[in-house]
Amino acid sequence: MVTRPPRLADVAKAAGVSTATASMALNGTGGTRIGADTRARVRAAAAELGYRPNTVARGLRTRRTHMIGFVGDDVATTPFAGQMIRGAHDAARKAGFLLLMIDTTGDPSETGEAIAALQERQIDGILMATMYHQVIDVPEEIGSTPVVLLDSRSADGSASSVVPDERGGTLGVLAELAAAGHRRIGHVTTAEDVEARRIRLDTWREHLTAYGLDPDELLAEAPEAMTRGGYDTAMRLLTRLDRPTAIFCFNDRMAMGVYRAADELGLSIPDDLSVVSYDDQELIAPELAPALTSAALPHYAMGRWAVEELLRRLDDPDAEPAGHLMPCPISRRDSVAPV
Repeated sequence: MVTRPPRLADVAKAAGVSTATASMALNGTGGTRIGADTRARVRAAAAELGYRPNTVARGLRTRRTHMIGFVGDDVATTPFAGQMIRGAHDAARKAGFLLLMIDTTGDPSETGEAIAALQERQIDGILMATMYHQVIDVPEEIGSTPVVLLDSRSADGSASSVVPDERGGTLGVLAELAAAGHRRIGHVTTAEDVEARRIRLDTWREHLTAYGLDPDELLAEAPEAMTRGGYDTAMRLLTRLDRPTAIFCFNDRMAMGVYRAADELGLSIPDDLSVVSYDDQELIAPELAPALTSAALPHYAMGRWAVEELLRRLDDPDAEPAGHLMPCPISRRDSVAPV
């Protein structure tokens, strides 16, 4: 014998209320007309019967599907993807929305196809996420669909966006070195043309210039922000007679190379050389010996903010786009000591 799924009328009967009251209790509407005891009784009846609302019917009534699209530009290949997606997922789930994710290679045609596929499913809005801090153009395929940029921003400010506060994070780790008396702070970075590199480099330059130092004498660049690049750049700085007393690294992978170079040169971290970095990558920064002081990229917080901003724009379509700099907290560890 096949039994049918429970209906709203069954929930109402079990709770001893009208179908309209049951609907309002389950949907969180009705205001003060529906008492807390009644809402609790209806929800308990629904749980006991195993009732699940008809999302298609609800979407026809509210003109919302309660689905958010997440288009990632190679995001799934980065070590931080999980936190970014988790933050967006948690915020969406809390609001009763489902997150539908498509990851692309960043090719414009593939991105356009992903956007179209989500729009065909009547999603309420889209998050556009990039694998690192970038300035991008909002794809034309977005059209009138509400959109929030995640870990990127538009050059014209036409879309709401959230990016890491690269300047604030850089000032934070440099302040750790300054508090320990360091002035000759070298910088190992990448030559790649990325927004994070530009902001961190400019902030470091300003910091050294304020001490009357020439930043160009303490700068070393590598083709890529990898461990080998950190090693090569550190060797150039640390074999000088006037070597720096501390090094600020573009990211934790380059910091690994700095640690290796210091070890080969017989320099102890932090007694002979203090090191700070950026990213606070889970499998690197706390595992180095000594553990590395690093500015954390706030991917989880950015994911949450992006969803909350998208929901705000759904409730108020005429709201002005908002740009948010998410603070980068400093993870203080054992790689800094007084000069």
